[in-house]
Amino acid sequence: MPATNDQATVESTATDRRAEASPMMVQYLDIKDEHPECLLFYRMGDFYELFFEDAEKAAGALDIVLTKRGTHGGDPIPMAGVPHHAAESYLSRLIRAGFKVAIAEQTEDPAEAKKRGSKSVVRREIVRVVTPGTLTEDAVLTAGSHNFLAGVATVSGGLALAWLDMSTGEFHAQPFESMRALAQRVEVLGPAEIIFAESALDDAVFMAAIRATGAAQSPLPRVRFDSANAHDRLCKAYGVANLDAFGDFSRSEVAAAGAVVDYVVLTQKGSMPRLRPLQQRQSDHYLDIDPASRRN
Repeated sequence: MPATNDQATVESTATDRRAEASPMMVQYLDIKDEHPECLLFYRMGDFYELFFEDAEKAAGALDIVLTKRGTHGGDPIPMAGVPHHAAESYLSRLIRAGFKVAIAEQTEDPAEAKKRGSKSVVRREIVRVVTPGTLTEDAVLTAGSHNFLAGVATVSGGLALAWLDMSTGEFHAQPFESMRALAQRVEVLGPAEIIFAESALDDAVFMAAIRATGAAQSPLPRVRFDSANAHDRLCKAYGVANLDAFGDFSRSEVAAAGAVVDYVVLTQKGSMPRLRPLQQRQSDHYLDIDPASRRN
């Protein structure tokens, strides 16, 4: 597919930045390109540093000092940082402000980097992407409340919602006859984040219902909601050959639940929290136990 003008502009800007950048800044820009939608926490010693537009956004959201580090293209490079030992509280504030954060850690000892040459940069890799629906730290979660990641899928006319609380492993799926009914369920659940196929961005009715929930929106490629792939993802997550023991799920329910699992693997860089058995909900008439009780 040919690049759009906006894509070409972004790629050209990134290329220009690298041509003028130091080895460390080239590494930063390469890592940033992996998740351009996120603020990048780039580990440097005892701090996570942010640069360029990320630094400006974080400084404004966190009310921290915006400084400068070197120059790039003749202009000072904006920089902001947060202490590693206090990162959780800053992460929480950024997530609540609507940001997603990619965390890049040093993955080798500086002494090893020096063996490759005096100008070699310590290797860094993104180890986790923190989003509103994938928070797990008790220190940043609201006590007594769920933190649901929800997924919406449509397959062959079927509509379904799946929702997971990563901190407890609670996992459900439910089919719906209409988007209105699904939206009402979402309003009750109050998920922190909703994932859905990016093709739905053109569906005015769908998007109006999603926006009305107030949850963070994360559109993803349609392929992540493929029901066959989703079935395989769920089986792998539970270590089973099929889902028969869990219930008789529709293709749309499987697609929604599988997409949620896929998103967790993507953001946690392969790590999967312990999941409770996927439960199917057929109606809204059931006892809703508070999350604090579930954790006990």
